Amino acid sequence: MLAPLLVAPFWLTGAPALAQDGEGEVQEQSLELPAPPADAELPEVETIITDDEFAEEVPSLDAADDEALYEELESIDEFEQRIVAQGSEGDEAPLGDPSLADGDATEEIADAPVRDAELAAPLPPIDSLLSKPFEYAEAEIPQVQSELRYRVALSGLEEAQAASETNIGDLFNDLSALEDGDGKAANIAQLRARMDEDAALVQRILASEGWYSADVRGQITGEGDGDEQQAFVATIDAVPGPRYVFGDIVIDAPQTRPEGLIRRELSLEPGDPIVAAQVLAAEAKVLVALPEWGYPFAELGQRDLLLDQDSGEGVYTLPVDPGPLSVFGGIETSGDLVFDPEHVELLARFKRGETYDNRLVEDLRQALVATSLFSTVSVSPKRSGEPAADGAEYATLLVEQNAGPPRTIAGSAGYGTGQGFRVEGSWTHRNLFPPEGALIASGVLGTQEQGASATFRRSNAGRRDRTFALTAQASHTNYDAYEAYTGRLGVLWSYSSTSIWQKPFTYAYGGQVLVSNEQDFDLVTEQRVRRTFYVGGLTGQLGIDRSDDLLNPTKGFRLTALIEPEGSLEGAFSPYVRAQLDGSAYFPATSSIVLAGRVRFGTIQGAGRYDLAPSRRFYAGGGGSVRGFGYQDLGPTVMEPNPDYPAPEDIEPGTDPADLPDEFVPRNIGGRSLFEAAAELRYRFGNFGVVAFADAGQAWEETSPQFTDIRYGVGVGGRYYTNFGPLRLDVAMPIDRRTGESSFAVYVSIGQAF
Repeated sequence: MLAPLLVAPFWLTGAPALAQDGEGEVQEQSLELPAPPADAELPEVETIITDDEFAEEVPSLDAADDEALYEELESIDEFEQRIVAQGSEGDEAPLGDPSLADGDATEEIADAPVRDAELAAPLPPIDSLLSKPFEYAEAEIPQVQSELRYRVALSGLEEAQAASETNIGDLFNDLSALEDGDGKAANIAQLRARMDEDAALVQRILASEGWYSADVRGQITGEGDGDEQQAFVATIDAVPGPRYVFGDIVIDAPQTRPEGLIRRELSLEPGDPIVAAQVLAAEAKVLVALPEWGYPFAELGQRDLLLDQDSGEGVYTLPVDPGPLSVFGGIETSGDLVFDPEHVELLARFKRGETYDNRLVEDLRQALVATSLFSTVSVSPKRSGEPAADGAEYATLLVEQNAGPPRTIAGSAGYGTGQGFRVEGSWTHRNLFPPEGALIASGVLGTQEQGASATFRRSNAGRRDRTFALTAQASHTNYDAYEAYTGRLGVLWSYSSTSIWQKPFTYAYGGQVLVSNEQDFDLVTEQRVRRTFYVGGLTGQLGIDRSDDLLNPTKGFRLTALIEPEGSLEGAFSPYVRAQLDGSAYFPATSSIVLAGRVRFGTIQGAGRYDLAPSRRFYAGGGGSVRGFGYQDLGPTVMEPNPDYPAPEDIEPGTDPADLPDEFVPRNIGGRSLFEAAAELRYRFGNFGVVAFADAGQAWEETSPQFTDIRYGVGVGGRYYTNFGPLRLDVAMPIDRRTGESSFAVYVSIGQAF
């Protein structure tokens, strides 16, 4: 709503008169009205109506009970019909005019009916009265009928641009009809039409930033000489005028709890410029905040803005209907159901009777989406009409479900120097045993690993985010350190982070039994022998995650402790404990550079190395350990005959021994302690990034890290950042490379190295 405009009166001191000369041409003359002499006698004027007649016809304004003052005026058609009716009842013509007694409600002047289209035209909008119409400056515009070229000039906005947070020039260029024309127009008429459109655009842009009375003018000038096709300059000049500010902020709403909630969330203050985007953002903030404080049915009315042209201030009024204060009630489901209301309640982080909070409702919706069992799912509040304590009302949550396909086929592939290629595929039915009881069948085929497994997994088992898994697995692994055929049966309860929720605290506990036939090195006989191990044990893990992202952390830290009490089930029970501690930290040096570091300690207590299955010992080296070395290449080693060394009878006489491979090669036999460390400098530009890194680590025979003979690897890597995490390619080389070690190693995976 705008303030009423003030119209100054004007006085007519002279008026043009039309006169016809002797040749019949109409000439305009000035008609002057001379003032009469002071002593002149005024002529007598005949009385049209007496005072008594006037008083009789006009109702008294002092008569408050006179109903005539409040009667609706009749329309012109009704008036004419009444006059015609009066004329038909008497002999005298109504109002002394015979034409009104002819029964025709349409009167004619000079044989033509009176039809004024302006009387029926709609009134112009009030806000159009604030700004002046677009005018062209007085300039002679060449009339070019063929295609013409032009350039655009925008002036007068420097002061407005300096005071505004919006780049007015860029906004104009994005929306301008002149700019869209790419400097070409079919003719002057098209150019002027574009200028008219852009003038209105400039006024809208300025009004959106608080300049409501801007004056915009335009000018088209020609450039060039002679008869050649000319270029033109289309200039739009704006005078923004005063910038309006908020004079007062008025909230038209009933009292809320807490008191003043709406005004607190409406981030508008008296004295601030009236910027449309800020007003809309403030109102959206109110509409978001109210459902978070127990008002899920809040509605905003139509805002009112009263501008005062004299003071340059505006009074902003926002009507708000917060609706009833609500608390959580029951849950209703509809549609193609996947879960019943009881399982939906299990996923909710709120209880009946708690104050309604829309953030918890959105959290429930995301939990439902995370199950991957729906094609569509929505959660919305519905009024129940059931009263609650303290004048509140229970709000029912309506969960509309549409089941999606429950089966998934997935696959992945990777490569690492020392590990070779690895391809893994899986088939999953996520709801074979409702609710959320999944069956997963998977297989691995790689250069050094082959295997298959079947897993029963119950998500949200008994409580939100807790998972129960029962796994049966058979595998064959053939690494440089050992070769093993392993069967495993394990059970695990876990509470861990997912791609949707990164949890600050995680845990896992369970147990496993495994049977493994492995090739080991006997230090007594100095030969490889095959042994079968029967191992049973428990697992406990506790994690703290204060980083900002699961796959691409840029700040914070992580700490994970793993303890695995185990023992041999063959003969007398021989217990021992495997323990490992991992920590990492991330520091953003700049907006595009991150410093990252990690450490790892491991120990095995209670058993000799030869009593441990080779697959349960500690090894270092590889993409997730010390880059630059092969997988599990670091640790205690023994020298074994090289299988590639030719037999004596196969060596040709005169062969240079330097041309033969090494007769003996080192083989890693694993250790009982471990230390690793790494540092990375990560630089990101757009969706790409580069990384420089240095790794260090070693495994030892002793039960605690000895920090001797630590090996180092350095390298560089590339990153491509996607919406599900960075794709990683690292190339590393060992420092002080030894016999049998590769000169470099390549690692490809998803996610950062740590």
